[in-house]
Amino acid sequence: MAGATSSIEGLPLPDTAPASLVVRDLQHWFGSGANRRQVLDGVGLTIRTGEVVLLTGPSGCGKTTLLTLVGALRQVMAGSVQLFGQELHGAARRERQLLRRQIGMIFQGHNLLRCLSAEQNVQMGADLLPGLGYRARRDLSRQWLRAVGLGDHLAKLPHDLSGGQKQRVAIARALAAQPRLLLADEPTAALDSRTGREVVELLRRLARDQGCSVLMVTHDPRILDVADRLVEMEDGRLSEASISGRALSGSVG
Repeated sequence: MAGATSSIEGLPLPDTAPASLVVRDLQHWFGSGANRRQVLDGVGLTIRTGEVVLLTGPSGCGKTTLLTLVGALRQVMAGSVQLFGQELHGAARRERQLLRRQIGMIFQGHNLLRCLSAEQNVQMGADLLPGLGYRARRDLSRQWLRAVGLGDHLAKLPHDLSGGQKQRVAIARALAAQPRLLLADEPTAALDSRTGREVVELLRRLARDQGCSVLMVTHDPRILDVADRLVEMEDGRLSEASISGRALSGSVG
């Protein structure tokens, strides 16, 4: 949409801002022959630097599959996915691994290492940053745990944490890596309303202050106002949506 803008904290985000992610005619399916099931059907999406995009849609419509493809966790079957200007379709395994170092991922399963403390789990994210010594990485992990309200739980193992606390550790770990793109699958699902709000505000500040793009899958209507854009997926296709009756600008399909 020519000349359109979106905003972060009231500051204009022009549609000429560089794109972190460009998806064109993305196709994905499971199975083959008579058992083939199309999951993504011609998906197109552009997310610009510093933009927060929320993705909604019914369960099983392909949202998580899209995140795993964009996050270089699956091979692109057909279509194009460009991350930071680099094409994923046909990319070698090593190229995808290097790109993943620039992506923060928050999934519902937490994926914490049970033998490590909360601080050590978060430090795994900081370990991806080049040029930082042990003390700096430790301090950074503590900083992010304090930011998500777990400054008093540094030494606790995952089995001593509630589901919501584990989710916050996973969020802190993703943020500690200072990603250029953050992918989040229902990050507030296990959180109470107050904590969930604090977390998404933290993600919005990350987008604003560090130029990190955010693509977040959510069913939580309480956080829709943090978005620059809202897109909806149904039957493997994306469409532009609106928040509070206001159509939001940007590129879909």
